[in-house]
Amino acid sequence: MPASPDLTETPELPPFPATRLLFRDDAYLKSGKARVIGRFSDYLVLDCTLFYPASGGQPSDAGQLVKSGGHSLPVGELRYLDAAKTIVGHKLPEGEDPARWDGAEIGMELDFARRFRLMRMHSALHLLSVALPYAVTGGAIGLDDGRLDFDIPEAGLEKEAITAELNRLISAEAEITARWISDAELDANPQLVKTMSVKPPRGSGQMRLVEIAGLDLQPCGGTHVRNTREIGPMLVTNIEKKGKQNRRVRIAFAEQQGPAT
Repeated sequence: MPASPDLTETPELPPFPATRLLFRDDAYLKSGKARVIGRFSDYLVLDCTLFYPASGGQPSDAGQLVKSGGHSLPVGELRYLDAAKTIVGHKLPEGEDPARWDGAEIGMELDFARRFRLMRMHSALHLLSVALPYAVTGGAIGLDDGRLDFDIPEAGLEKEAITAELNRLISAEAEITARWISDAELDANPQLVKTMSVKPPRGSGQMRLVEIAGLDLQPCGGTHVRNTREIGPMLVTNIEKKGKQNRRVRIAFAEQQGPAT
């Protein structure tokens, strides 16, 4: 399958207003209403969305867009259409007539079971970056497992020790909240950025910070649980050497790994 075009570099993007990101207001919101305000290529642009678009290693949400009369579309690929990550595009399925959606008032229905697994995994990866306090060179969030790549010199890393520390942090039952700071404040506190390869998006003038009370604070636009106890027990499943100073640490939900042997 050919890669999707890099729409962030397309100069013809109309001056859409910023999409209201309902998942930023409430990551537990399962349904909502929106209006189609335009189209770009084969993407619908809504005035608001509760669906998270693929970004920062977290995949797109899934669900449905529903018109009055019952016609519905599965939510597939979602992406930010602009470099500042303020406008979300909802990709139309092949063969769908986009004109039938122009100006439509629609319902949004989220596949919350899927979202909740991604929330749990994303929050667990933030804690993994606390358990291993090294610069992060990459990462990915999945439904069943996730990974972070760390800039770590040659050293012994033990799965059992990291698993124990990760679960100790989870058991702290720390609240997870978000707040905003200006770009200038972030520039004055560069230590907040743990990732070396993926930098927070600039252009909107402000940056969202996710805080795990007493444990972690870093820029993040993704969805998270409200308390670390919702993550559940985790396991470090693999540690891979990806270069002289690069170690890939994979984690998974302990609930799906079965009893220890």
